[in-house]
Amino acid sequence: MPAKPAFVIVGASLAGAKAAETLREEGFDGAVVLIGTEDQLPYERPPLSKGYLLGKDARESIFVHDQDWYAGHGVDLRLSTTVRSIDRPGRRVELDNGDFVQYDRLLITTGSSPRRLDVPGADLGNVLYLRTVQDSERLRAALRGGGRAVIVGAGWIGLETAAAAREYGCDVTVVEPEAGVLRRALGPELGEVFADLHRSHGVTFKFSEKIRELTGSGGAVTGAVTSGGEELPADNVIVAIGIVPNTQIAADAGLEVDNGIVADEALRTSDPDIFAAGDVANAFNPLLGRRIRVEHWANALNSGPAAAQSMMGKDVSYDRVPYFFTDQYDLSMETAGLPEPGSYDDVVYRGDTESLEFIAFWLADRVVVAGMNVNIWDVNDDIQDLIRSGAQVDVARLADPGIPLIDV
Repeated sequence: MPAKPAFVIVGASLAGAKAAETLREEGFDGAVVLIGTEDQLPYERPPLSKGYLLGKDARESIFVHDQDWYAGHGVDLRLSTTVRSIDRPGRRVELDNGDFVQYDRLLITTGSSPRRLDVPGADLGNVLYLRTVQDSERLRAALRGGGRAVIVGAGWIGLETAAAAREYGCDVTVVEPEAGVLRRALGPELGEVFADLHRSHGVTFKFSEKIRELTGSGGAVTGAVTSGGEELPADNVIVAIGIVPNTQIAADAGLEVDNGIVADEALRTSDPDIFAAGDVANAFNPLLGRRIRVEHWANALNSGPAAAQSMMGKDVSYDRVPYFFTDQYDLSMETAGLPEPGSYDDVVYRGDTESLEFIAFWLADRVVVAGMNVNIWDVNDDIQDLIRSGAQVDVARLADPGIPLIDV
């Protein structure tokens, strides 16, 4: 009797854990080995900048499965273990302890790492990043002390940590090289809504500014000097300037890498027996007609299972509409699509932006390319349907709250 196949997953992330779960649910009875560098069970990252950071979510609630699930489903979970290299001809991975694990199919879900601040003083104490459970716990301990927080970057993580810092009573200043918040994610129109939200909660912004230097005393940061020469007092500096996909082992193995591991619509890499999912994958999306690398939670949640099905030889076309959500102060929102600057020529609103209960639509030639529902629920599926349809819409009907979205 031939040996059962072995599927190895490099990256004990949400995508990796959901892939392992799907393999078992779909009836794969071979070996499943899930390898992760961190010492934590696979977990979800959104609470790290939201409920867990604020002390509202219990630690146990962030994990994808408890310890017993992995043993109970025959998943060989190896934590605190780093894959040193991929031996493609030998169809095996080398671990940091020198051991090798054979594979028939390999999935890479190694995620991303925070982009580091490269200025004098960046190695001072209380210069903080947010990516892991330990990062969130360190940040929570720092913010609980109040004081003055300087946040570098006005993207999603920067704004969510700004909201948390204000809830902890910190004085918050956000330094951003762009002319406004979320410019690359949402464009200027909706970015200003979030800037106003934070201003109303006492956050100060320094736009079109960079950090030139961090100053300190006794090994701890005490200030941040901007490119304009202003020194901002700081008890903590939180760096939120984006993330970089963890592609090194893929590149070293000769896989095609370009802003992530290049993958097709079935999440297959340039090696037909190696797949990629989550933050690290730059995969072709048939709906959008191009490759995209999506860093949000929903992509990890959905692409891990899709990759698992593809590994099993099933026909997979990963064409999800990108999805994101955030909670800041009393604002909750969901976004479908990628409303990047240059991808749209009009923004249409349904509802009142000042009351923070509205839907915004980004249009290109009267076709909805993205939509955001703010403090309005049970409409995101309809927004995604509009995006999927690719049909031109009647703008007046789109803006009318009295007309159901399915009838615009």
